[in-house]
Amino acid sequence: MSAAGASALWLALVLAVVAPVVLALTLSLPAASAAGFSCRPGARPVVFNFGDSNSDTGGMAAAKGWHITPPEGRTFFHHPTGRFCDGRLIIDFLCESLNISYLSPYLKAVGSNYSNGVNFAIGGSTTLPRDVLFSLHIQVQEFFFFKARSMELINQGQEAPIDAQGFENALYIIDIGQNDVNGLLSNLPYDQVVAKFPPILAEIKDAVQMLYANGSRNFWIHGTGALGCLPQKLSIPRKNDSDIDQNGCLKTYNRAAVAFNAALGSLCNDLNVQLKNATVVYTDLFAIKYDLVANHTKYGFDRPLMTCCGYGGPPYNYDITRSCQSPNATVCTDGSKFVSWDGVHLTEAANAVAAAAILSSAYSIPKLKFDQFCKV
Repeated sequence: MSAAGASALWLALVLAVVAPVVLALTLSLPAASAAGFSCRPGARPVVFNFGDSNSDTGGMAAAKGWHITPPEGRTFFHHPTGRFCDGRLIIDFLCESLNISYLSPYLKAVGSNYSNGVNFAIGGSTTLPRDVLFSLHIQVQEFFFFKARSMELINQGQEAPIDAQGFENALYIIDIGQNDVNGLLSNLPYDQVVAKFPPILAEIKDAVQMLYANGSRNFWIHGTGALGCLPQKLSIPRKNDSDIDQNGCLKTYNRAAVAFNAALGSLCNDLNVQLKNATVVYTDLFAIKYDLVANHTKYGFDRPLMTCCGYGGPPYNYDITRSCQSPNATVCTDGSKFVSWDGVHLTEAANAVAAAAILSSAYSIPKLKFDQFCKV
């Protein structure tokens, strides 16, 4: 089969998976869910985030005592912050849209500000196994501890960063699953990978239900990104390019990401039906992040599949044994021309484009504006 024919076949498979789910979500979403987030008038926005390194604002660095060095953080903060990026992450831009401070990591002991929420995300986190350190389940348990301690302080007549209404009206973001899917793809064929999605999705469902039972009502759930376009995956030796699509990405990895997101979107729709007086927004990060590669010139990117900070040179500048923190890593001069910062995570420039797409609501079901939440 020609490259064009293979690409067309892959696109057909993607559409076969996604189209029915999108149509079902659009038609079956209850009208009550589209009414919007619940937030008392005049309330300040509060955000709690659960996830992995895509939204980790310094949690792993604090947890492990990592001394992260430049060039991390060079673009915006001008010093390392524990983010796996040259600057701001998607979660940072989302916070900016609400006019609140960036989320402090739950485990950061010095200099944290929890008045507008907490970031429980930790690099490397997964949904499974559920009881390992920093899994989604453990992150939710950390939230329960934080809330219980806050209520205890208030009941004692002391100040707490967030009060009961703040917790009730807060937005709860979940951005996790990439490491689960990647781990499966590293060891199993596609069919077996997809067959193992239900337990992962069950953990996300359990997290939402536990938070809901604890009083949470506003949820924003992110799907996984274009895994087949990561330089980390593309740099793995392959026999030939039969699994490469027209934009240079791995079709199998991306098919898995699309299938996972379709199932996650369906789950979010079910939760919208099941959870009374709750709003669960699902956002398709695959479409957003694949667009960064497929239409890279539109956003000013010259090297959509090459790592800015890595080792090895073209075509991917990625070596699994030499990370961006390695002494012999090479760093691009202008990160705004690159989509990938370190082979796994986006540059600040790419995060800015992705955040703008999220804020547009074009990739969300229901199509609620992110900044509609508690906007003051």
